[in-house]
Amino acid sequence: MAIRMIVKEGDSVLRETAKQVTKFNSNLHKLLDDMADTMYDAPGVGLAAPQVGILKRVIVMDVGDENGLIEIVNPVVVEQSGEQIGPEGCLSIPGLEGEVKRPFKVKVKGQDRNGEEFELEGEELLARCIMHEVDHLNGVLFTDLAIRLYRPELEEKEER
Repeated sequence: MAIRMIVKEGDSVLRETAKQVTKFNSNLHKLLDDMADTMYDAPGVGLAAPQVGILKRVIVMDVGDENGLIEIVNPVVVEQSGEQIGPEGCLSIPGLEGEVKRPFKVKVKGQDRNGEEFELEGEELLARCIMHEVDHLNGVLFTDLAIRLYRPELEEKEER
């Protein structure tokens, strides 16, 4: 396992559409392991393969709930309902956050590291994280969707 370099905004890979995973082998397992290590090291709650320069439909997440580490290969959002507006940041865009409108509840289907299909439902932060990471697979950044963008360190200084 290894910490990979996180691609930053401006790199064209973040604007490309990731490709379906067709081979569920040791290379995929290493990518998933490395992505989890990279996400935890950053630290973050989610990471998509394009953020480490790999155009594959692979995401990892851990929002600190009972699910723990979630790995989804070839995720497809099949249902979404409700609405929430809340803060988002991105490991590929350090120092910038935004208020983003997302569904309150999401159902996603995908595959695990061995190719077995499964479904996952998430609400609140998990729903937000799923949508954020799936957007990365389609070349969409939270800054494209934000109602308002801000730099947290500047807002903290203004509040003092």
